[in-house]
This record gives sequence, C-alpha cells and structure tokens, in this order.
Amino acid sequence: MKRRNFLISPPALALGAAAAPALALAAPAIISPQARILPRQGKGPRIVICGGGWGGLTAARYLRELIPNADVVVLERNPSFWSGPMSNKWLVDIVGTDFVQHDMLRPANRYGYQLLQTEVTGFERDKKLVRTTHGLVEYDYLILSGGIRDAWDAWFGDDQRAIEHTRRHYASAYIPNQQMFGLKQRVKDFKGGTLVMTLPPPPHRCPPSPYERACLIASHIKKNKIPGKIVILDPKPKIAPIGMGYKQAFEELYADVITHVPNARVQEVDPFNKKIKTTAGELKFDEAIFMPPHQAADMVWHAGLIGKDAATGKPTGWADMHPRLFHAHGDDSVYFVGDLMGAISPQFGHYPKSGHVANYIGRIVAKYIAQRVAGQEVKPLLPDNLCYMMVNTEPQEEISVKFEYEVDPSGKVLQTQIDMDVRSPDLVKEDFAWARGMFSDFLAI
Repeated sequence: MKRRNFLISPPALALGAAAAPALALAAPAIISPQARILPRQGKGPRIVICGGGWGGLTAARYLRELIPNADVVVLERNPSFWSGPMSNKWLVDIVGTDFVQHDMLRPANRYGYQLLQTEVTGFERDKKLVRTTHGLVEYDYLILSGGIRDAWDAWFGDDQRAIEHTRRHYASAYIPNQQMFGLKQRVKDFKGGTLVMTLPPPPHRCPPSPYERACLIASHIKKNKIPGKIVILDPKPKIAPIGMGYKQAFEELYADVITHVPNARVQEVDPFNKKIKTTAGELKFDEAIFMPPHQAADMVWHAGLIGKDAATGKPTGWADMHPRLFHAHGDDSVYFVGDLMGAISPQFGHYPKSGHVANYIGRIVAKYIAQRVAGQEVKPLLPDNLCYMMVNTEPQEEISVKFEYEVDPSGKVLQTQIDMDVRSPDLVKEDFAWARGMFSDFLAI
C-alpha cells in the first residue's frame, strides 16, 4: 500500500494554508487496528470528526478558524465528497457529476485540517480513542457526523440474503457515494411498467426530497414517452412538507404518471418476486426505489450513544443528546452534527435532516467547542433550514420550504414552517445560488 493511499495529510501538502504547520506524518511500518496513529500536532486540543459530509467538513473548517492552534482531524470512509442535496437533479442530467462530487483534499488544504480516509469501527470513550481500520486515533473532543443508516432489518430481520438483494437492485442511494451511479443507470434503463417508491416513516433524511425525485423521474418518463408509472407509497396521511405544492405538481404535471398512496406503511417486501405489501394494499412492481426506515449512522450505535424511548425503553434509533448544546448525555466531550441527531422539541421532534441544517449545526458546534476551550460560557444557538425542490424540468420550476426557530419562555424550541407552494423559475435561480454558496463555505470552491 502506497503511503499516499494510507494517509492524506493536508498540512504537509498545504496550498496557501498559512495557519497549517508544515509537517509530515509517517505511517506505521505495519498497519494495525491496535496501533496509535496520527501523533498530536501543536499545543491545542485534538478534535476528531467522524464523517466528512455537509456537517463534518463545515465543523472542521470553523474549528480551525475559531481555534487556530487546534489539531483537527476528519475521518471519512469515502474517497470524495458527494452532495445529497442537488443529487436528484443529477439523476436526470440537470447538473453534471462535477456539480455534486468534489475533492475533499482541497478544503483540507485550504483550512488546514488533517483528513484520513478510513472506516470508523468503534470507540473507547473512557480512553478517548476512536478505532479505525488503520489504527487508534486520540481525541479531546469528538464530533460524530456520519449521517444515517438504512435500517433494512426493520423489513427483513436478519435475512441477509433479502437485504443484500434489495440493496443491490433497489437501493435509494440516500447514503451518498455508494449507490448513486447504479440508481442513475436504473432510471435510464427503465423502459416501462410500475416503479414503486417507498418513503420511510418520519424522521428521515431530507423529508421533501423523495417527492422531488418522483417529479423529476416522472418528467424523464414523459419526455421520453416511456409507458411507465410511479407509485409513491407514503406512510404519512398526507404529502408533507410542501404539501400543496407537491399535490399541485402531481395533479397538474404528472396526473398520468404519479400515484401518491397515503397511509401506506410497509408490512412485507418480497424483492425476489417483486411484491410489496402495505397497510394500504399489496402491489407488484417492475422497478423500485426502496427507502427503509432511517436511523443514526452505525458509528452512533458503536459509541453506545443511541437514545432510548422513555415509555418503552426501546432504542429511538437516533443520538442521545442535549437538545440545545448537542453533546451526548453523560459524555460532554462527544458532539453530534447532522442527520444522526436526536429529538429537539416535543412540538416538532427533530430538526429537518437536511444539508442546510447539517451545515448550520456544524458551525454552531464549532462555536460551542471554541467557547469551552477558551473557558467561556457556552451560549445556546438556533439554526434555520431552507430546502428547494425542482418539480418541473421543461420549464424548470421549483418550490421551497423554510423553517424558523425560536425558544418559548419555558425553554422549549418552537418551529415555524413556511411553504412556498407556487412553482417558480425564480426559485431555481435561488436554489443554485444557495448550493454554490454552501459549497464555497465548506468545500472552498
């Protein structure tokens, strides 16, 4: 194994990152998961971030800015960054691959943090160690930002054959970098028949985006005169969020293509014989995009930091965390950023599991840690959220939803949702400006 494939060390390759010390890190002679790797650099705290997505890379950038002497390390299993936001447009060639896939070395060089491509396999929180496939990494503060996992076991139990077959043939690719190209090819190869899409029960990643995907694939079907239809099996009683905007799109643009079925909670899936049973009925399919229930990424389970339902004692599936300060209950050296976060408020449950929120929380957590390192009082902050969704391609038109947050006198976080239901080309311009601004913020492009 060549050294450059083992460790990416931006400080040693820094391109104009004045804050980054000039150093070279040597790989151990024998790679061992029990060896300690990445010796500490400088006199500041070591902050390890597990997950190089929207939230993790944002946190890394702002930690280096707010704590210049911090030794910030990002551990990420994928070789490149893939953006979930905007990826539906990529599926039908509205944007190219270079718009959603980016090199992670560039921002690491620019902002001066270390980047290691590796798999996180576990934690020794009593010793403040992260276990990876390359060895042990020490930390003073730990940020978990690994996104979600597909909870296939909710459908199939321990039937690994059914899980693997479904993952191989019908995955939704909502976990970036693994299945996106396969899904795009499946969309292009669809020649007709019934395409079934399932939605997970809330909370799940980017709530309005499955409907956007249905609209864009329906547009592809209409444009290419494919004799096919899309059936959306939705466990919710109605379309949400942006309910009216999507309802109008389904009825006015795709009445002959899209059928939305509410109250359709999945009961059984037979991926081999292409059958699905829900609380709204049974259906045969020719193609499928299956989204099982979403849960916090495996790393949160490995860390033993999954919450438990107060009434039943069963796992919630999401991080057990302080709803305002975002650190783990019982371990304030561990923070959570992004889609794996737990519930925030009894009024609305979870913050939307979106790229916008992940970016915002990444900045907030960086501030929290900086305040602690400086010996200052940590002052709770609130994010906001903004999502744009394309529903028509000829002409290009979008709808959007905005979430605002405030704290009531009792300390409870309240959410206000503002839907922009009227399709507009102006929202398309806003969407691309938003995406470019976000990418500039944490990807340095």
